[in-house]
Amino acid sequence: MIRSIQLAAALAALIGTAARAAPETYALPEPTAQFRAPSDPGQALGFQAVQENCMTCHSADYVAMQPPRKGSAFWGAEVTKMIKVYHAPIEAQQAEAIAAYLGATY
Repeated sequence: MIRSIQLAAALAALIGTAARAAPETYALPEPTAQFRAPSDPGQALGFQAVQENCMTCHSADYVAMQPPRKGSAFWGAEVTKMIKVYHAPIEAQQAEAIAAYLGATY
């Protein structure tokens, strides 16, 4: 009987503590890295597609830290990997524009 009372008291204390605990929140810093503006106005679609799709999963820093001047074939393979391996919901037309923009800009 005494053991049941002790168990009930311990359970009530745990429930009371859990009820008072507030959820933790974290203030994330504003992103500071931005994609480079395209040097060619014809790359505007790719620039927009990069901002709409790529930054959903990672920052512009991820792109900037890749080896420079690899060209659109390299970036096309990277975009294809993001679609096939990581299931990035990027349409074919956007994928081509992204690869062209990144190849010309990075």
